[in-house]
Amino acid sequence: MIRYSSDDEDSGRWLGFQFRPGDIVISTRSKSGTTWMQMVCALLVFQSPALPAPLAHLSPWLDWLTIPHDELRALLTAQTHRRFIKTHTPLDGVPIEAEASYIVVARHPLDMAVSLYHQGDNINRERLRQLTGSPPPQKPAPERLPLATWLTRWIEPDSDPRQRMDSLPGVMWHLRDAWQRRGEPNILLVHYDDLLADLPAEMRRIAAWLGITVPAERWPELVQAATFASMRQRADILVPDTSGVLKDSRAFFRQGRSGSGRDLLSAAQLDRYHEVTSRLAPADLLAWLHR
Repeated sequence: MIRYSSDDEDSGRWLGFQFRPGDIVISTRSKSGTTWMQMVCALLVFQSPALPAPLAHLSPWLDWLTIPHDELRALLTAQTHRRFIKTHTPLDGVPIEAEASYIVVARHPLDMAVSLYHQGDNINRERLRQLTGSPPPQKPAPERLPLATWLTRWIEPDSDPRQRMDSLPGVMWHLRDAWQRRGEPNILLVHYDDLLADLPAEMRRIAAWLGITVPAERWPELVQAATFASMRQRADILVPDTSGVLKDSRAFFRQGRSGSGRDLLSAAQLDRYHEVTSRLAPADLLAWLHR
């Protein structure tokens, strides 16, 4: 296993983790549908929009250093429901157990990047440093670039994907690894745009893959609870933040649409994006990802 670490995440927390049969691991890049898939799994597991606890408690983020490791392990050990655990670690950094299920959600990287840019404005960096024990910055943060300028720079592959996982190389590293494993029976790839286009069908597909039976009369309310509008209205219990890292929980659910990244680029810039991604991932993955 590869170990991925940053100032606020450490995939080493997976070492020694005691899996249970039926555990679900949700592995995504940032702003690629993580909370959406956690909510889908919560609705399928509990089969009710009335969740018994905030989503971050029902589906903790195992790698995040804002919660002490012992406290996180105790929370997961005490859970009696079918567990569904969040991670931003690629599958090559997570133990793969035959009796566990792994869901990887993919989103168009340009749309993911736009959401990531806006998310940056919503993070209380001082609070995050307090929780993780990170040292204060040695110099002031650089002036924030306009979104379109930032996005064109984000496209350029100037970083090690294993060190900057939310860079374009990092995104493609995560997805390429999952794509290579897609034929394994306990690994499922879900496309963000499929959730947008036909949420009922995708929820039924995921339920069938997980071996979960939902009575027909319950489907309408479960699907409604998983819509973007419904989740935004319940941001206080659904956002992945129990420690006050976000400035505004409702801003976490910003728009949730597709195409915003492509709309910001010129034809030449979009060509450059496709040129870069063609070197980072196989053609069949890119055809699926960009459709």
